[in-house]
Amino acid sequence: MIKNLLWRGLPALALAALPLFTTAPASHALELESAATATIASPAVPGALGVRAPLSLFDAIDRIPVAEEHREGYVRTLYKHWNKGLTASDGCDTRKEVILAEALEAPQVAAGCKLTGGVWRSAYDDVVVTDAARLDVDHFVPLAEVFDSEQTPWSAARREAYANDQGSPETLIAVSAASNRSKADKDPAEWLPTDASYHCTYAATWVGTKLRWDLAVDEAERQALLGIAEDCPSTTVVYELAR
Repeated sequence: MIKNLLWRGLPALALAALPLFTTAPASHALELESAATATIASPAVPGALGVRAPLSLFDAIDRIPVAEEHREGYVRTLYKHWNKGLTASDGCDTRKEVILAEALEAPQVAAGCKLTGGVWRSAYDDVVVTDAARLDVDHFVPLAEVFDSEQTPWSAARREAYANDQGSPETLIAVSAASNRSKADKDPAEWLPTDASYHCTYAATWVGTKLRWDLAVDEAERQALLGIAEDCPSTTVVYELAR
């Protein structure tokens, strides 16, 4: 699956002087465009269950079944989050672990996983955030959209697994609260990031997440994804099925 590694590898000190919620320079858009059209994926482990070879974005979209959405019966509490995370003893829940993992400059961590300082870049709107309280951890495919797209009703355990999925770096992403609230539970037919240079990566990550969790798309969503793919000929998708 395409990874949100566009900023994780940048030197932290290069961003330390940037103000809160500043827009990146124009040269950054070129970096994003270049990264979005490259194959950015987890290493494929020979023989590992569910690992797929890189697919073109078009081919990956074609692997997703098309079905009508079904929102009736959805409540957010069906998807238990946040749980104790990968390390139950660290005092940080899944949300805080994702924020820590995506920091460009690590924050200080006090008792109760209270975070102070740190630097992050929000991919949706291309802004720098220097206060963890102004971050949301977004489910890349929103929980309501997951419910709409489940081909058969999921168990409570599978829903919790999705809602706290750190087995892939794509399912959860730390972004500015403002961009996440703008997105809400919309799919790519209804919402795209304001940073247009991120659209190829966004579409590929959305598709990879749907494939990872065996979710369907509706026809409007599919057409929107195909439209984005027209502008992303070099973008590829690698995913691993969730267990």
